Amino acid sequence: MLIKPTSKDIKVILYYLGKIIVGIGFFTSLPIIVGFIFGEIEPIFDFLISSGLCFLLGLILIRLFKTDQLLSWTHGMLVVCLSWLMAMFLGAIPLYLSRHYASYLDSCFEAMSGLATTGLTLTIDLDSLSFSHNFFRHFLMFMGGQGIVIVAISFLVRGYSGAFKMYVGEAREEKILPSVVSTARFIWLVSIVYLILGVGVLSLVGIKEGMKLSSAIFNSLCIFMAGFDTGGFGPHSQNILYYHSLPFEFVTLVIMILGALNFKLHYSLWSGNRKEIVKNIETVTFFFSLMLIFLIVLLGLIQNGIYSGVMVYFRQGFYHLLSAHTGTGFGILYPTQLKQWSSLAILGLILAMSLGGSSCSTTGGIKVLRIGIILKTLSQDIKRILLPESSVIIEKFHHTKEIILEDKQVRSCLLITLCYIVLYFFGALVAVGLGYPFLEALFESVSASANVGLSLGITQVGMPAILKITYILQMWIGRLEFMSIFTLLGFLVSSIKGK
Repeated sequence: MLIKPTSKDIKVILYYLGKIIVGIGFFTSLPIIVGFIFGEIEPIFDFLISSGLCFLLGLILIRLFKTDQLLSWTHGMLVVCLSWLMAMFLGAIPLYLSRHYASYLDSCFEAMSGLATTGLTLTIDLDSLSFSHNFFRHFLMFMGGQGIVIVAISFLVRGYSGAFKMYVGEAREEKILPSVVSTARFIWLVSIVYLILGVGVLSLVGIKEGMKLSSAIFNSLCIFMAGFDTGGFGPHSQNILYYHSLPFEFVTLVIMILGALNFKLHYSLWSGNRKEIVKNIETVTFFFSLMLIFLIVLLGLIQNGIYSGVMVYFRQGFYHLLSAHTGTGFGILYPTQLKQWSSLAILGLILAMSLGGSSCSTTGGIKVLRIGIILKTLSQDIKRILLPESSVIIEKFHHTKEIILEDKQVRSCLLITLCYIVLYFFGALVAVGLGYPFLEALFESVSASANVGLSLGITQVGMPAILKITYILQMWIGRLEFMSIFTLLGFLVSSIKGK
């Protein structure tokens, strides 16, 4: 029997939602500083209006629904789901006010793409977008990559119980430190340290390539926030191609890899445990899948014969493959140029996008940890067939420590993998139903669902509204990895049919 939610349930959800909306208001006000630096008057008012609405709505919810009740698992999951939707709707306001989006739906698409660290964009005339709004697009990625709830439990939410339930609801299951709050703050520490280093290196490269100091710093800040959080936005319509710089591309490769690593692995490396990087099941699986898929992409490019020279194959093929596998979406080709690749090379990118990077990182997709566990399970089953029936087979894998493979882990990995596959094909079928070719439709759907951002040209201002909504839902569901979404659906059903 379904139990109908009570008014107390609604109250606690809206109270914590109000707290997070206040946090969104604070971060929405930060581009005002950029506006003052670059002397942009209208954008300052856009962000004043937007942040003011956030503060007003958040404080109203906090005041009306104030409670001391702790979050349950259901409450935590629901707060996460609703927080991401509210962040999209509220974050879309300053973007829409910029007049660089054809509709509010398009600005919602852009906001969700940023928050979910996807990188698909519907910005009109991106190259003339104000510094303030451009910074905000990339800052949405930085905030979404760490996690909206990470922000909340770092600065706004008190108490381990509620914090952990929201932390898990945002598709992060691993605590790096004993307290989930200290874990969240460590994630912020890693991100800020890498931010300083990354912006410094990129700025030096930019200046060496002839950019002015202010331009080099701004571009580097935007590129780092998009790269480390595996988002893929760029401050220019040509994305990374705009810079026409091999050193710049190399630095972004390093940033993409750092963003795709598990924050728990970062902690091990920071603690001096360098061997972890060659022992961890995630890094091992990622490396071998990257090499295997690179062979597929390389064969596809050779088959196509559109490039000549080893360096060109590596620069075009490997860069886009790593961008796809880490879920970043940076590109040094236009979508029309990428569309010229052979079907085999395109399938290689689709496979890389679908797998994604590490768990507890800023990347999306199925995650290589799940792939590694599934492969370990396959190995265990093969041993059971080959060895005598009396043999006791214990399979282990290394993930910061030795872990015994258990059935519940395998079930969880297979379930989430199946859900992603269904989501990938769902979006593809919607696009095919609207008249797009299947391979292109599948590519775009996987890119949205796995929060990648590479495109073959389907994502554009003129695409049907139903497809925009489909991709928004895919980006949202793919980023939160289903469990909190299922909780929301169950809550809605019990609200209607519960007793």
